[in-house]
Amino acid sequence: MEWDPLRSRWEQVHEVITARIRAGTYPPGQRIPSLLDIQAEFGIANVTARKVLVKLREDGLVVSPPGMGTFVVRELPPETD
Repeated sequence: MEWDPLRSRWEQVHEVITARIRAGTYPPGQRIPSLLDIQAEFGIANVTARKVLVKLREDGLVVSPPGMGTFVVRELPPETD
């Protein structure tokens, strides 16, 4: 991935994963890549990958049942700008 030096990496990764969820690459109910997979794919630190997952949960796009992983919600919230 080519990084925009004027924006934080977590925001850029968040945008990519959000786009994948909205496009159906990760459909409702499907598990998304793990924290370690996100770190490896994007070459980011653990703390950065965690921030991405926290923001996805805050956005209502994913849920993370304890010990189960992170899954796309069954019904996606409306898109916001």
